[in-house]
Amino acid sequence: MEEIEIPVLIDDESLLPTYGSEEAAGADVRANIEESIEIEPGEVKLIPTSVRMALPEGYEVQVRPRSGLALKHGITVLNTPGTIDSDYRGELCVILINHGDEPFEVTPKMRIAQIVVAPVLRARFEIHENLTATTRGENGFGHSGTH
Repeated sequence: MEEIEIPVLIDDESLLPTYGSEEAAGADVRANIEESIEIEPGEVKLIPTSVRMALPEGYEVQVRPRSGLALKHGITVLNTPGTIDSDYRGELCVILINHGDEPFEVTPKMRIAQIVVAPVLRARFEIHENLTATTRGENGFGHSGTH
């Protein structure tokens, strides 16, 4: 697997993003909080991580939910996937929402999300008079032709 170096500023080395296995695509990020934060059902909270990065041009970081939190507690990242652009130098904060039925407690240094580093292609949008035809055509959601 190809690796790139990403310079990071962080308040506490134990908050550095870490991969859970050799072939994991996402690195876990942790809550940088002094005291626990409770998220009520239906509530949204912004959780700091203390991670600040200098991504190389041509890359982004995608912020994604952790599947265990989603399955067991209904906790997910609201703007999934969140995008961190290569020119952003501020703190990575995670927008969590509780879709569960019970309050959820975010504890200090808890793994709250995962980040995936990905290459980015820029598009050049051009106006045309028409588009190439496809079998699907203009059919919307649920109309891909499969049953």
